[in-house]
Amino acid sequence: MEALGLGLSPFTALSSTHQQQSSKLLTSTHVFTSSRMPPSKFRVHQNFQSAIRMQVVEEEYEVKQAKDMAAARKRWDAMIRDGKVKILTPREAGYAIQLSNTKLLDVRPSTERTKAWVKGSTWIPIFDIDNSFDAGTVSRKVTNFIMGGWWSGVPALSYEKNFLSQVEEKFSKDTDIIVACQKGLRSLAACELLYNAGYKNIFWIQGGLEAAEEEDLEREGPQPFKFAGIGGVSEFLGWTDQQRAAAAKEGLGYRLVFTARLVKRYS
Repeated sequence: MEALGLGLSPFTALSSTHQQQSSKLLTSTHVFTSSRMPPSKFRVHQNFQSAIRMQVVEEEYEVKQAKDMAAARKRWDAMIRDGKVKILTPREAGYAIQLSNTKLLDVRPSTERTKAWVKGSTWIPIFDIDNSFDAGTVSRKVTNFIMGGWWSGVPALSYEKNFLSQVEEKFSKDTDIIVACQKGLRSLAACELLYNAGYKNIFWIQGGLEAAEEEDLEREGPQPFKFAGIGGVSEFLGWTDQQRAAAAKEGLGYRLVFTARLVKRYS
């Protein structure tokens, strides 16, 4: 789910008060019981307490992330309602690119960009794969994998700190810019950053590139726009919503094309 990868910055756990209370509870239980346990049971007890503590932190992280997402959605709704960002459908965006040479800014991560992109678009990701291996990053990657990354193929992403500076190198503040991502959430985050940085002629593709039909935008890349955001085990099995919709529409022809793609990718 794109919302989980959004993270305007890496989300922290809930309030420090809640964390301290949870920690005190676990610590007091540990002190009370450990003095009465033989070494083997004591180690099991320690592992059990560590698992509980990890679960508490993960639950707090999810709640905080959900609250931050809700707050961001309110800001973005107001931004659109006030006309600070204009809405375009994928087809309208295609017309604007062809007829007025409007620039399209693709803010998707590399995993989506390499599968399909709009011809002539500028790629500057607002979030991308973090290849560092510090303890915090590794922990986030493990959590992301456990929480569904293995199924969806969506990697743990980090905010690109140079996003704004890279945009400013490419586009002046008075440029008409169409901003697009895969589903329309990360591009809204990008629109907010751009507006606050002084860009006033911002257009947002509602629903993202996934909402585009093949005739709406001139595509380059090996896959349709609709399939650029899928991956993992669900893609391999053909169980994503996008693949099932294509199979229902195209029938056997899609199944043959899908099988050929899998053979080519994994051979």
